[in-house]
Amino acid sequence: VQLVESGGGLVQAGGSLRLSCAVSGFTTDNYAIAWFRQAPGKEREGVACISRRDGSTYYADSMKDRFTISSGYAWNTVLLQMNSLKPEDTAVYYCAADHLFGPLELRAPEYDYWGQGTQVTVSS
Repeated sequence: VQLVESGGGLVQAGGSLRLSCAVSGFTTDNYAIAWFRQAPGKEREGVACISRRDGSTYYADSMKDRFTISSGYAWNTVLLQMNSLKPEDTAVYYCAADHLFGPLELRAPEYDYWGQGTQVTVSS
């Protein structure tokens, strides 16, 4: 399984960015894709996740107002739309995936497959 993120960059506070994650290698559609982020000196935190099979989503409470996870136009991609960005959103954003056998979760140990990360920097 491979995951490749794209779409990170530098944006001013209040702006928007859209991240994309391309997933390959799963032989079924019974898996979840999640976005996590990690700022310097902080623990990795979950942002949102989506079930590839039925499109259901789950968000961290602090993320649901400004971030939206969705399936991309290509069948194997997942998007993270980030609006009204703040300097505290600055972090490396990681895409993760794993087979889904229960409810959607945003705990990093639940995901075995990870992308290399993409840097998002929000200037004030």
